[in-house]
Amino acid sequence: MTQDPRAIGAQIRMRLPQLTQLEKRVVESVMSKNDISEKTSLKAIALENNVSEAMVVKVAKKLNFSGFREFRTSLIYYKNSDVANLHAEIEPNDSSESLLEKVFKTSIQAIEETLSVLDVYQFNRAADIIFKAKHIDLYGIGGSSSVARDLSHKLLKIGIKAMVHDDAHIMMMSSSILTDDDVVIAISHSGMTKSVIEPIKLASRNGAKVIAITNYDESPLAQCADIVLNSTSQGSHLLGENAASRIAQLNILDALFVAIAQKDLKKAEQNLNKTQQAVQNLREY
Repeated sequence: MTQDPRAIGAQIRMRLPQLTQLEKRVVESVMSKNDISEKTSLKAIALENNVSEAMVVKVAKKLNFSGFREFRTSLIYYKNSDVANLHAEIEPNDSSESLLEKVFKTSIQAIEETLSVLDVYQFNRAADIIFKAKHIDLYGIGGSSSVARDLSHKLLKIGIKAMVHDDAHIMMMSSSILTDDDVVIAISHSGMTKSVIEPIKLASRNGAKVIAITNYDESPLAQCADIVLNSTSQGSHLLGENAASRIAQLNILDALFVAIAQKDLKKAEQNLNKTQQAVQNLREY
């Protein structure tokens, strides 16, 4: 098997929204098995989950495996990888040292797995489109808006202006006047935020390019986008997926920022010097 083992858990989680609640329960049960091996039978999995063998095979195929055997083998391969063992649930009696280790390792896992599933071709397309855009809009609600602001701040340092919108009405108004010279970067962990999806549909109808940063490549947001850059995370019950996902999204956008700056490094460095000097007097000595 030549597949990067770091990608297997991520690719399974990215397809979970396509499954029914029963199918998700089966997947979560199989993924949580610490004793899974090539001897683990289809019949045993079906009995453990009180479902038919056909149901287990159907779930494996929905996850893009050829069948149960490939699903089982891939999961064993993943569980033997270093990244699979980084995540651990937070427990009531965890010490501060243990909490720190678990939170940091969850973020490390998110970064490692996001790197393993990131499509380099789509990444390069995104950097090229943003660099050439006449106008850049960034859409995000809640925690995603802070990720959007971080990219806007970095782009401004090198002379590229990008507007951040986190209000549904403003997003609709902005998207209504976009053209094919413009680009929208939409950030949503779930890819199901209606207040982000509706404006990008309008932006797309007006010819603007849409770049989606999301955890789920089959989500409604991803389906509306020209380019999808997937983040992935396995958060704890307390933190949720979003916390680690934001770390992964920030890394994707940091890499995009560097790729964009690299396209005209001389100009980027000149503007970086200008913007740094502009705020120099605001700092205390």
